[in-house]
Amino acid sequence: MSIKQRILDKKAWISYQKSLRYCFHCIVRPFDGFWDLTHEKRGSFAAANTLVVLVLLTKLIKLAGTSFIFEPVNWNDVNILFQIMSFLLPFIIYCVANWCLTTLFEGKGTLKDIYMGTAYAMTPYILIQLPLVILSNFVTEEEGAFYTYFGYFSFVWCAFLIVASVMMIHDFLVGKALASLIFSGVGMLVIVFLMLLFFSLISGGFSYFYSLYKEIVYRFY
Repeated sequence: MSIKQRILDKKAWISYQKSLRYCFHCIVRPFDGFWDLTHEKRGSFAAANTLVVLVLLTKLIKLAGTSFIFEPVNWNDVNILFQIMSFLLPFIIYCVANWCLTTLFEGKGTLKDIYMGTAYAMTPYILIQLPLVILSNFVTEEEGAFYTYFGYFSFVWCAFLIVASVMMIHDFLVGKALASLIFSGVGMLVIVFLMLLFFSLISGGFSYFYSLYKEIVYRFY
């Protein structure tokens, strides 16, 4: 099926909408939700991608729309690409690290399952942070405790859902899921170190050959 046929396929759109709405089931009934998300194919890669994009948009809207009292932003220092990559890169590295390390723990989830589960687990961030952007412009600094509380609550809820997703996707108990997350964190540091080392070697090699080229040009021309 071509891309045009997929776009115009009514059944595909209905299936996509159902899989996207399923995120609400996951956040209120996480254990059943994340099990069915992957094992019963209730979720979809397209819906997961949509949620990731919505998280990125929420992050940018939060920067632009939050009251200066709660989010003092100097737009001269803001790099949009950095803001996007500050979420997207750790997100992808976590999925890869979790997939690599859960194989050692006899995890049953695939890389796609982990990506989908983590994306669906980020739903509370979207649902809570967007209203907080509006709320921040109507409350005073003294009333900001509500803003701070709900902001932290969105992160705690997401963290709980990530643990639940690991448990259900890989068929782990709580202790094993927490251990795999801790080792995933260590794995993320290792991946970042290897990436920095790789780019450092590439940069060093490029600088060496460029200086060699300049030397040849200088001597012969």
